[in-house]
Amino acid sequence: MIFRDMSPGPLRLSLMGKLILAAGLLLVSCMFLWSFFNINNVRQLSTDNTVSEVERLGSTIQLGLHYAMLTYSTQDIRQIIKNISTQPDIKSIRVYNKSGQIKYTNKAEETDQVTDIREQACYVCHQTNPPLVTLDVRSRTRIFTDSYGVRSAAVLSPIYNEPACSNDPCHVHPADKKVLGLLDVIVSMEEGERKLNSFARMSMLIAGGILAATSLALFFAIHHFVNRPVRRVIRATRQIAAGDPAPVIDVPQQDEMGELARAVQAMGRDVSSKRRELEQQKNLYQNLYEHVPCYITVQDKNLRLTQFNQFFGTAFKAHVGELCYRAYKGREEPCENCPVLRSFADNRSHTTEETGFDRNGNPRHFIVRTNPLMDEQGNVVAVMEISVDVTGMRRLEQELDASRKKYMAIFSHIPNAVFVLDRESLEILECNRRSQDVYGYAPDELLDSNFLDLFADNNRDMYARMIREEKAIDRAKHRKKSGKPFYVSIRVSTTEYPGGDVYLVTCSDITDRLETEQQLIQAGKMATLGEMATGVAHELNQPLAVIRTVGDLLARRVARGASVSQEMLDEVAASLREHVERATKIISHMREFGRKSDLRLEPVDLAAVFTRACEFFNQQLTLRNIAVQWNVEPDLPLVLAEDNRIEQVFTNLIINARDAIESRWENGAPPPEEGAQKRITISVFRDLGHVVAEICDTGVGVPEDILDRIFEPFFTTKDPGKGTGLGLSISYGIIKDYGGAIFARKKEGCGACFVIRLPVHIA
Repeated sequence: MIFRDMSPGPLRLSLMGKLILAAGLLLVSCMFLWSFFNINNVRQLSTDNTVSEVERLGSTIQLGLHYAMLTYSTQDIRQIIKNISTQPDIKSIRVYNKSGQIKYTNKAEETDQVTDIREQACYVCHQTNPPLVTLDVRSRTRIFTDSYGVRSAAVLSPIYNEPACSNDPCHVHPADKKVLGLLDVIVSMEEGERKLNSFARMSMLIAGGILAATSLALFFAIHHFVNRPVRRVIRATRQIAAGDPAPVIDVPQQDEMGELARAVQAMGRDVSSKRRELEQQKNLYQNLYEHVPCYITVQDKNLRLTQFNQFFGTAFKAHVGELCYRAYKGREEPCENCPVLRSFADNRSHTTEETGFDRNGNPRHFIVRTNPLMDEQGNVVAVMEISVDVTGMRRLEQELDASRKKYMAIFSHIPNAVFVLDRESLEILECNRRSQDVYGYAPDELLDSNFLDLFADNNRDMYARMIREEKAIDRAKHRKKSGKPFYVSIRVSTTEYPGGDVYLVTCSDITDRLETEQQLIQAGKMATLGEMATGVAHELNQPLAVIRTVGDLLARRVARGASVSQEMLDEVAASLREHVERATKIISHMREFGRKSDLRLEPVDLAAVFTRACEFFNQQLTLRNIAVQWNVEPDLPLVLAEDNRIEQVFTNLIINARDAIESRWENGAPPPEEGAQKRITISVFRDLGHVVAEICDTGVGVPEDILDRIFEPFFTTKDPGKGTGLGLSISYGIIKDYGGAIFARKKEGCGACFVIRLPVHIA
């Protein structure tokens, strides 16, 4: 292949600079001349335009003054001049008479001043004798710069003697007098100069921009089409000379530069093709050997290192000729059962796992494999040993095993039953030892069974929903393997587990606590029954009195031998049956209220329970003149609770309301205001997802400083011997067991309100 010499020569590096410099000088000269003539032309046009405007302004002023001058209204003339001079850029308006005296001006201090006839404003006409009568606009115009450096344009306009002036009897100007005076208008050219300067700057900027854009375009053209291709070709030839792979020369031009680049690129490919083929295999195996993440050594029969890879040399800082066991483990003698010696002995590969210490005394673990290297005669001349350091893996295995044992010990011996449940089916995947002790099942009996099978009642769907929503179940009834029921408190959380997320369920046996609470609640019921005894006696007295009266009536009629009609017997029998049923209902209600709760949750109507609780107190509240006002919302939803225990809560609150009212009216603290009534207001309504019951009274109220203490056990505001301090505490615990809330607040005026909120039961 023949290549033409296309070297740019000794001026190659300055070619682009010279072209840009020459083109730049030419552009600068052209743009300077263009800007100079353009700016001068615009300046002249601006001046002519200003003069024309001033001339027109002078004519306008004369027209405005014409009538005032005819009537010789000096005050009007001065006012007209003053008004016109307020326009922007008008610096001065003067009216001269024939003698050069300023008769009218917008500057009061200039009035009646006499101008020297030799000044430029007068000399224009008075340079000849007699003075000139008519002059062109250019001759009457003067451009000057004032003391502030501002250019101004002044135009003199002659005021001619018109026939209306000379013929009027009130004027003294003879008809042969051609010019009566002069109007001198001076206008500032500052605004025009500013615009002209702005235009000049803009012209220079445009010229500079054109110069810069042209220079940049020329620079990029030369750089793109000449300089860059040449540099790429030179760089490619140097890479080829250095033995680098043939570079790709990106010169897509279809000219001499492109031809040169393609020729050099083809030469590079031809030169490097064979070299690349020769080195490809060498580099591949060398990289694998040096950088493979394991230790590779070649040892002779004396176990000396004849060769090793970079990974081994970096890790052990070994050198050729060093003994293998000294480099690996810092030993002074070969290892027992050395796999290298075994390969020398039987010409076979061997794999072992070895444990030892490195030079720093740290324990190391290796998986070792040896392979014999033979000469042409089949004799083993060396053995290649490949070792993989598994120290970190073994350490992690030990730590993992220790961690597993620790957490398994915690899991197995935690004092509560713990279950791992499948999120979909709620099957028991794993359970701790305590769960087997609590439920009495063997491990294989609990595993793979459904957690819902442990519940003693039939509300499986409700419990499944609460578990999936991770809600706390405070009092669930479970059953042991023996069939014995007991109560647990359940807490649920989601955690990770091999294979996916699971539910971690903790069950705490609360049977003993509930029994203690039941005893306390039962004691509270007994105390409440004692409080209700008087009222029940009143309730029973009425039916008993009726029965006695009817009996006495019948006895007297029988004693007198009087006959009793069938109609009277029917009425007496009906009356006796009605009052016996009433007494029986009261006694049954007391028996039901006094029985021990069976701790079974069921849907409850709060309004119905409130009504039943008030039946105990109807008679005694009536005797005490305490009115009960009911505000019950219709069609209230049910709540999940125990009928008997909820009635105890309401009974406690009604008793407290009764005592608070009696205390206020009996003790007079605070004294009831005029018109105050003894009243208990009971309201039951729905509020979002809750049913709310409020019991408000007109009693003494609860002081602000003890609102937070009234639910504490044995805390009471009643006089000694009149309260146990258990009623509100028991009520608080019962409502909390049902997932609700109870609190007290001050009532407007006087009294207190107790509020109960219970969640709506979702069937």
